Amino acid sequence: MRTVIHMKKITTTGKVILLALFSTGVNKTVFSQTTTYPRITGYVGIMHPIVTFGNDGAHTNFDGAYVGGLPTGINIWKSAQIGFSLEVVPFIRVADGTSKMNNFLFHPGLLVALGHGFTLANRLAFETSGRYGLTPVLNKVIKKSKDYNYYVAIPVPARFGNDQPSTIGIGFQFGIAF
Repeated sequence: MRTVIHMKKITTTGKVILLALFSTGVNKTVFSQTTTYPRITGYVGIMHPIVTFGNDGAHTNFDGAYVGGLPTGINIWKSAQIGFSLEVVPFIRVADGTSKMNNFLFHPGLLVALGHGFTLANRLAFETSGRYGLTPVLNKVIKKSKDYNYYVAIPVPARFGNDQPSTIGIGFQFGIAF
């Protein structure tokens, strides 16, 4: 036996009840386990430049001074595959027994999920030192939990400007995303 419901025979109250049941009960059952977009996440970390290559050769961190950055950012994911990131990084330089913040980096970028916990962040770079450039960053979630994730990243900064030779470097970053 087949039941057919004709909308003309259902009263306005019946239509409202059906709509309410469908929009609350069905949506909660079907969509409660999916992520809603846009999705906002944040992170903090520590960034260690390892080596920088320029016209005058390679310069390593700890070569007369240590420089470390403290990246902090907000990611806005438009979908599971693409998002926007806004990162700021104060850099601290330690040399000869003194330390100071010697550079501040404004680092917006496009996020592309590569799958298997990998993300490519394609960032623009604007530094208070007067330098600018691009920084592709390959990120990998290494430990995932309900409320936060631990990650590692390899940034490859390319810098230009401020009457200095162009440089390219590589660094190591790790941190926590939430």
